[in-house]
Formats: sequence, C-alpha cells, structure tokens
Amino acid sequence: MRTSSSATSANSATSTASASSAVSAALSAALIVLLAVLVPFSALSAWVDLEIDDTDRYVAAVSPLSSDPAVQSTVTDLITDEAMEQIDLGPLQDTVRDFLHETVRSFTTTEAFANAWDTANRTAHEAVTAALDGDSGEAVTIDLAPVIQQVKQDLVSQGVPFADQIPVQRTEITVIGADRADTLRDTFHWLRYCSIWPAIATLVLLVLVVGIATVRGGLRAALTATAAVGAGFVLGAIVLRILMAVGRSRALDEVPGNDRDAAAAVIDALTASLRTTVWVVLVVGAVLLVGAVVARVVLGRRRTRRG
Repeated sequence: MRTSSSATSANSATSTASASSAVSAALSAALIVLLAVLVPFSALSAWVDLEIDDTDRYVAAVSPLSSDPAVQSTVTDLITDEAMEQIDLGPLQDTVRDFLHETVRSFTTTEAFANAWDTANRTAHEAVTAALDGDSGEAVTIDLAPVIQQVKQDLVSQGVPFADQIPVQRTEITVIGADRADTLRDTFHWLRYCSIWPAIATLVLLVLVVGIATVRGGLRAALTATAAVGAGFVLGAIVLRILMAVGRSRALDEVPGNDRDAAAAVIDALTASLRTTVWVVLVVGAVLLVGAVVARVVLGRRRTRRG
C-alpha cells in the first residue's frame, strides 16, 4: 500500500510539474508575441512624439543633410533650372547654365548654405506636420524658397553674373507622395495620440511579469520570464527594422525621380534614431536571452551535482 501511495504521489507531482511547465511555456510564447508587437509600436509612437513633432529635434535630425551630396545636387539643379527659365542668351545658354550650376554647387558647400538649410527646415517642419495631419491628396514636401533666397543674396553680393535672375518662389522637394501620404495619415494620427505611453506601458508590463514570475516560481521562473523578454525584444527589433525598410521603400515609390535621392536622404536622417533604437533593443534582448539561458543551465547543473 505504501509503495502504491508513493508511486501515486510521484505521478501526481510529475503531472503537476508537466502542467506547470506547459503553462510557463505558453505564457512565455504569449509574452514573446506581445513584445514583438509592442516594441515596434512603442518605438514608432515615441519617435513621432519626441522627434517628428518637436521642431528643434526635427531640425537637428535633418541639419547634417546640408552636406549630403544628394541634397546639394538636388538643390543645385532646382535653382539652376529655375534661373535658366528666366534667361535667354541664345548660343551662350549652355555656357551660362554650366557657369551658374557650378557657382551654385560651390555655394552649397558653404556655412551660409547650411544656415539657410536649417532655416528652410525650421519653416518646413510646420508644413510637414500639417501635411501629415492634412487632407487627402496632399503630398509631404519641403519648400526650398528660404534656401533659394539666401543663395540669391550671397551670389548677388559676390557679383556673380545673372544671379539677380534667380527667381525666389515656392520650389518643393517631395518627401512622400500624395497617395502614400494618405495611407500614412491614419497611422500617424494613432501614433501621435498614443505618444510615449506604449513604451511606458511596455516597461511596466515587463517589470510585473518578471516580478510575478520570481514571487510565484522562484529563480528558475524568473530566468524563464527574462529569457522570454529577451526573445521578445529581439523579435520586436527585427519587426521594427522590417517595417522601416518596407515603409521607406513604399514612401520613395511615388517620389519623382529628380527628388528621389534627396527624399531618401531626408527619410534616412529622420529615421536615424529609429535605427539606433533597433540596435539598442536587439543588443539588450540578446543579452537578456543569452544571459538567462546560461544562468538556467548553470543553475540546473548545480542542482544536478547536489542531487
């Protein structure tokens, strides 16, 4: 009887342990999936709130583009084309065009151009956010009129021939085409509405999950939860990077060919912080995952030796 009772107790304990293990595995899988969704959503909503909606950070992000060859080339071509539409010199047309193009190109390497670029983007920031909030059919563009004004003033002051013929008017670089902007507006509104709260909620969730696992299951359960968190971070970082790549490709699909290189440079500059976030989350997740797995293996070996 005692042998039978002992066997029954052992079987019951084994069944309980198996059930507990299955529940733990299911919860870990659910946590990984949840983090794969929350991580990119949190990163994107925080990015909209902290960078896209903040004028100073927006300007700081795109300011280095004044030295980007694609941006300099696009600005030079636009200014030259606009000026040459006002000039008719017959057989000297191409010679004057080359001269003006080279002069403007040289100016784009100066500090004055960098200041003009920052001024243009500070003005453009309001227009960009308004376009993302605006009506359907409206593209997201950057108006280069302040840049052209500064270029004209400096070239005229230097006595450059025909510089006074450069027209100062609204001249746009398309960053996101109208149709693609329409598909982004609803998403943008939701991200702006959520602000940084999804990121805060994610951190609170992680603390609660690991804390509850520690209280209810001890060190092994805590390590399992930590490993799940790490795996969720890694998967979430991968999902975020994929979303960024797909979004960039689709945004550039509708940009005119002449603006595409400059638009790509602008998009890459604005999403630089997101790319940094991807790497930070990926590294943190990998450290948590590997560290928790190694700790569990070491803990298991110690228990085996004691047994």
